[in-house]
Amino acid sequence: MNIYIVDAFTDTPFGGNPAAVCLLDSHKPDSWLQNVAAEMNLSETAFLIKGVNDYSLRWFTPAAEVDLCGHATLASAHVLWSERLCHESEISFMTRSGQLTATKDKDGIHLNFPIELEKECLPPERLVQALNVPFTYVGMNRFDYLVEVENEEMVRGLRPDFNLLSQIDTRGIIVTSKASKSDVDFVSRCFFPAIGVNEDPVTGSAHCCLGPYWQAKLNKSQLVAQQLSARQGTLRLNLIKDRIIMSGQAVTTLKGQFIGGHNND
Repeated sequence: MNIYIVDAFTDTPFGGNPAAVCLLDSHKPDSWLQNVAAEMNLSETAFLIKGVNDYSLRWFTPAAEVDLCGHATLASAHVLWSERLCHESEISFMTRSGQLTATKDKDGIHLNFPIELEKECLPPERLVQALNVPFTYVGMNRFDYLVEVENEEMVRGLRPDFNLLSQIDTRGIIVTSKASKSDVDFVSRCFFPAIGVNEDPVTGSAHCCLGPYWQAKLNKSQLVAQQLSARQGTLRLNLIKDRIIMSGQAVTTLKGQFIGGHNND
């Protein structure tokens, strides 16, 4: 089984968000997929199986399968094109969140994802305690809490209590603010301790919520976003009705053969 590690939403090795991409020739038990993801120990491992006109795509953190993942989808499309395994101009992925597509041009890879709107809500007490900063807004969608704070400095300086965050009934917590730089619209950080990832370096699925949120606040449909993890990453966003086009680049840093336990049923 061929396996790759790809840094997504960056054009520089060791930046952005690393994802493992595994190319399978047949379906494997969920327990086996989860063991591989735990072995890779990255925020996401993507598993691809080629179909007639599309690819089956699943995503696993070291601890759980997830319903939507942007950076591992970007990494998967990058592998298929860079390894010349796909010669089509558009790749279709069948996932737990329906059909997702990827296209590419000289500016990078463009993912077509659904938007995930949040609704304003009261923050749970553990969220207030875990972040320990003033909130200007709190909302929630089917995946995550979205928390806006006053400025970029506050986002950068967050030191969450991950034990408290892991006890909140949600996939994760997105913290965001307007950017301080003129060439970036907004910034964020994303925390997912409940599914085994304390802080995710660059989170495509979070921008399915962040994009429409900041579109409404800034009254613009084309946005530049920066995620302020230690590795950092940049996303270009274009909102079209109920879809979001997330664009970025990717770099392969490792490829090889997975030989351990691949015959397990």
